[in-house]
Amino acid sequence: MKSLVIGSNGCTVFNSKGEIVFRVDNYQTRCSREVLLMDYNGRVLFSIKRKKLLIFRSWEGYKWTNSEFDPEKGEWFKVRRKCKFFSRGISSCHVIQGCNKTGGHCCYKVVGLKGKPTMKITDCTGRVLAEVVQKQSSGGVSLGDDVLSLMVEPQIDQSLIMALVIVYAMINHKL
Repeated sequence: MKSLVIGSNGCTVFNSKGEIVFRVDNYQTRCSREVLLMDYNGRVLFSIKRKKLLIFRSWEGYKWTNSEFDPEKGEWFKVRRKCKFFSRGISSCHVIQGCNKTGGHCCYKVVGLKGKPTMKITDCTGRVLAEVVQKQSSGGVSLGDDVLSLMVEPQIDQSLIMALVIVYAMINHKL
């Protein structure tokens, strides 16, 4: 993924009108341990950190308020990748939201095909909340692996969905 900032890695998210909605950057190197999700003005919405415990990895999302991080609030969500030995070409992970309160609960599941830039985010009932597909021109020609289209259901927190898309990209070493 390419960044608008020279010397860093990340991406820019545009809406259907061509306006910048989100910016994603790590200001370091590809596959870094921390990535920032910002709004169009550059205000940080989430910081996403990769944690490694022996062979198990998890990713933690920290919600920012007014571009300020409050370490006392702790993580807002945690993503754990399912065991990849039995996956048969499917990459999936579970999301626990509300970790900063009463232990949290499993709210979402992220599922995609290995090696493909497509994915779905579902709730605990299996209802699709968001879907990422490779963007195509009006003639049906693919615009590349790093040009994607994100469709989010109404009434869903778009910044949280975007944070989960970022985690999925980090899991698959795309960011």
